[in-house]
Amino acid sequence: MERKANYVLIGLFTFAAIAAAFAFVFWIHYSGDKKQGVAYRVIFDGAVSGLRVGSSVLFNGIRVGEVTALRLNPDTPSQVTALIIVNKATPIRSDTYVGLEFTGLTGIASVSLKGISATTPLLEREEGEPPTLKADISASQDMMQAARDVLAKADALIVANQDDIRKAIQNVTAFSDSLARNSDNLDAIMKNSKEATASAKELMDNLDKRTAEMSGNFNKLMTTATDQVKVIGKAVTDLAHNPQRILFGGGASATPGR
Repeated sequence: MERKANYVLIGLFTFAAIAAAFAFVFWIHYSGDKKQGVAYRVIFDGAVSGLRVGSSVLFNGIRVGEVTALRLNPDTPSQVTALIIVNKATPIRSDTYVGLEFTGLTGIASVSLKGISATTPLLEREEGEPPTLKADISASQDMMQAARDVLAKADALIVANQDDIRKAIQNVTAFSDSLARNSDNLDAIMKNSKEATASAKELMDNLDKRTAEMSGNFNKLMTTATDQVKVIGKAVTDLAHNPQRILFGGGASATPGR
């Protein structure tokens, strides 16, 4: 009996130590947030599905605080008021954008704050009341409901066009079957295309070669013609300066009358 009692005491002591450690961490966490945090009131015009007490508050994607309370507005049933505590160094101004940010497909929401201008004055605390931020109207939309609406519209579209979709699938199947039946012909066509491409390349190479040869021959012909023109030009020039060479047979110049 004494041994069993010792085991029970040891177990109780261990459990108490673990509970005290968790309580200490919890106290440090929340007391630190309260000392360094500033409270704000955020008003949403509509449902805030996925937002919970303890949800994160993000400023430009960085966690700066958390949601401490969620309340309905008795005067305006469509509104939801969220109380948040954020780090006092967070630059929340009158034009700060407020919305909801959803994590993956879990539907868990966070309050998303985004800075707009660095010159807009900071929000000032009213007497005994936290500053108030107004969330963007689109932030209160239920994302899951929006997804369901999109799926419903897609389903309706499919139902309305199911005959056309069935025909399209049948056409695709028939085309696939036709390709399978004519695979040998397609291989032959591809082979012939490759051969035709090779022949065309060879023809172009030969054409380039012939063109180069013709260009060389043309250049030689032009050089010869140029030389001939130079010879004729020189002869004409000599005739103009010495016409006696033509009249008397061209060696030395002849003197008339002798």
